[in-house]
Amino acid sequence: MTWGILMFACGILAILLPRISSIEIVIILAWLILVVGVWHLIFAFHSHSIGGFLWKILLATLYVLAGIYMLVNPLISVVSLTLVLAVVFVLEGIIEIALYFSLRGVRHSGLVLFDGIVTLILGILIWRQWPSSSVWVIGTLVGISLIFSGISRFMLAAAARSA
Repeated sequence: MTWGILMFACGILAILLPRISSIEIVIILAWLILVVGVWHLIFAFHSHSIGGFLWKILLATLYVLAGIYMLVNPLISVVSLTLVLAVVFVLEGIIEIALYFSLRGVRHSGLVLFDGIVTLILGILIWRQWPSSSVWVIGTLVGISLIFSGISRFMLAAAARSA
């Protein structure tokens, strides 16, 4: 229950402070990318071939440089990540709408269509407002996700406690 309440509170904070939360999310993502780069570097020395070694070194270098770049330039990274998010939402919306047409006869398939339309519209709205949408999009979306995750965790814990 405590974890659910904490997630809910963090979601509210992310929505109330979208610029700060967007930058913090990018910084966390940058550190994760940097750690992945270091792991690729470590695993490169466990390669059994020179080709595998070189590819892993190249990949490690790419991850490390991307992580460092994101840490040094968090605002530019927020803007870039927002554009990527808009493109992903547009593509996801199109794919889900196409999926609906193959599921048309299945019960509740209209929900797939609805989800696809909403996702497509959200992607287009973010894209049309980009780069000004970069200030609020990431923090707000993560905040909404945290709120719903917090509610679901709290409700699951409450149900488990009563059972």
